[in-house]
Amino acid sequence: MLTPSTLFLVANNAVLPFWLLLAFAPHHRVTRTLVHSMLGPAVFALLYLALLIAGPFADPPPPNSGSFFSLEGVQTIFENPWAALTAWVHYLAFDLFVGAWEVRDAKRHEVPHRYIVIPLFFTLMLGPVGLLLYLGVRRWSHGPIEAEP
Repeated sequence: MLTPSTLFLVANNAVLPFWLLLAFAPHHRVTRTLVHSMLGPAVFALLYLALLIAGPFADPPPPNSGSFFSLEGVQTIFENPWAALTAWVHYLAFDLFVGAWEVRDAKRHEVPHRYIVIPLFFTLMLGPVGLLLYLGVRRWSHGPIEAEP
């Protein structure tokens, strides 16, 4: 039987090739097929869904077992290793989605790829910090960011 620790290691290692493709071969056919097509993020989204269905949220929680309406309630939920793993896979899926978007957006706005490698690293490691760095790089290299139609 797979443990939360084993699945954590598998998920963490499985996401790295997608990030390496974004960093070192951002517009290669393989990257377009595996990452920009959203196949990679979809795989992690499916794993997330499977964990939701089969994991800690599958059965109704016992009374006073935590909630998403207070910090203490969230801490209680994440004491369960399956819940912590599910949350981690959520981060992996969304951060990969954002990283892929950054690469596509940079290409669309002619931001040289070398400028976004560091924001990509931070998107992998610190999600929103990497997005913020990318938006700063894009603004610096391309001018004001406007909403697209």
